[in-house]
Amino acid sequence: MTITTARSTMTIGDFLLRRLREAGISHLFGVAGDYNLEFLLQMENRDEFTWVGNCNELNAAYAADGYARLNGISGLVVTRGVGAWSAINGVAGAYSERVPVVCVCGSLPLKALDRKLLMHHTSGDTDHDDVMRGYAQVTAAQTRLTPRNAVTEIDRLILTAWQRKLPVYLELPSDIAYLDVEVPPEPLELVMPPSDPERLSTCADAIVARLTNARSPVILVDIDADRFDVTGELLELVGRMRLPIAAVNTVKGLIDETSPYFLGLYAGAGSKPEIRETVENSDCLLAIGVRRVDTTSGGFSDALPAGRIDARGDAVDIGPDNYQAVYLKELLRRVADKAPARTSGYFRQAGTPQEPSAVVMSDPLTQAAYWSMVQDFIREGDVLIAEDGTSEAGCWGLRLPPKCSIVTQAVWGSIGYSVGSVLGTLLAAPKRRHLLFVGDGSFQLTAQEVSTILRHDLKPVIFLINNGGYTVERAICGKQGHFNDIANWAYAELPKVLHPGTTARTFVVKTPAELKEALAAPHDSMIFIEAVMDKYDAPQLVIDSGHGMAEVDYGPRGPQHRPGVQL
Repeated sequence: MTITTARSTMTIGDFLLRRLREAGISHLFGVAGDYNLEFLLQMENRDEFTWVGNCNELNAAYAADGYARLNGISGLVVTRGVGAWSAINGVAGAYSERVPVVCVCGSLPLKALDRKLLMHHTSGDTDHDDVMRGYAQVTAAQTRLTPRNAVTEIDRLILTAWQRKLPVYLELPSDIAYLDVEVPPEPLELVMPPSDPERLSTCADAIVARLTNARSPVILVDIDADRFDVTGELLELVGRMRLPIAAVNTVKGLIDETSPYFLGLYAGAGSKPEIRETVENSDCLLAIGVRRVDTTSGGFSDALPAGRIDARGDAVDIGPDNYQAVYLKELLRRVADKAPARTSGYFRQAGTPQEPSAVVMSDPLTQAAYWSMVQDFIREGDVLIAEDGTSEAGCWGLRLPPKCSIVTQAVWGSIGYSVGSVLGTLLAAPKRRHLLFVGDGSFQLTAQEVSTILRHDLKPVIFLINNGGYTVERAICGKQGHFNDIANWAYAELPKVLHPGTTARTFVVKTPAELKEALAAPHDSMIFIEAVMDKYDAPQLVIDSGHGMAEVDYGPRGPQHRPGVQL
């Protein structure tokens, strides 16, 4: 007997909104435009979402990226052409950093495509597939909805984004959002497909055997460990077998840094000697999603064992053997269950706490004093959003309490990302404290998004370093180059300009004593701290990585070898 499931009808726009809500999205980022207005009206009528409303589409894409990192998936709404092209850098960053963002683009009416009409927000011709072709380079799937395909394609794209941890692009023609289609009654389930049973069992057995028989097994984690939510399985495996575990800088904070099994950050020659030796000399390195990128490998100075196990989201390489249709969370659950318990193994001895550098409270504020005081300020559960450059390097040097998260773009590295991203993280995890670390140069790219943060009454602590330009680029090339200088703003005054009547607490600090006073301020509204420092003062990690980047970028005859060109 065939059992039929009753189906009902909904408008295409309402069904898309229903599926986004079922995916766990409660906020939508973006900018209104005439091709998406009918969809946004449907959104308001459903009263299930908070429309964030960003200052521009690039900032909206950054915010959607930040939201998805803590929420698991996000929604971005733009309009055809001008909006979509403006957002594409942020979506490309999500693709590079493995972040699932569903980009809904309100687009040309289907009648315009059928009749080949010349429309606004286009290139002025009838090539109406150009935006989709562009997005095909930076998304895992793309579609244009029609009344015939809407139900299947909406589900396909949302599931693709969630399962592959990558952005997708969905065009919603403006004249079909109110058309009725038949829809399934069951909710959308965000689940990974099951692994192939034989491949899963064989692969898990091989990993357990390798780890058990190794003299010096080690685990090294990268982005996939976070995106596929396998921290629990990894920590269970680490505790059961007493294995050391290290992290690439993309996932600093993912592994509890107070754990006796945590080695620290591995970045090739940029690692501490004992971490580098342990990782590179391992006879069984279990690498979780590790990608060999210049900014995460110490400028390709890493030397990972050739016989390592490379486990990715949906496939594993163990020597000559490749295992397809093996999904990471299911695999590591099986490995953790099968691994033998050991009573001996790696156990980090508590080191002698470093004596903090002496800080003269009346001296000019330096990078060393600044980060030393930030270290004392952070607490368990904080979300740190770190801008590319000096702020990112400073955060990598912090010793994080448990349950902290760091959000950064270690691979894509689009400056200005953090200011949009913190809006997303604040909305995704409103009960946690959010600390934004940004430099003046990066801040100027996306500063207007502070107005959106204030409009939604959000309360981050913003640490802005005012040192007159692009410090990280001075370390690479152009120490005194005018191209690395920027206009000096009255940064601490901006909250008042961007949101008149704000209760934000703002400070300009030039000495450790002034910074101490700012850090002690009640956190009942946004706190904005502008820290003024010398333009040539930089953490040693920024200087070293800048010099290494110049060697990779410019080669042996590059300008970095001239005197005075670098910090």
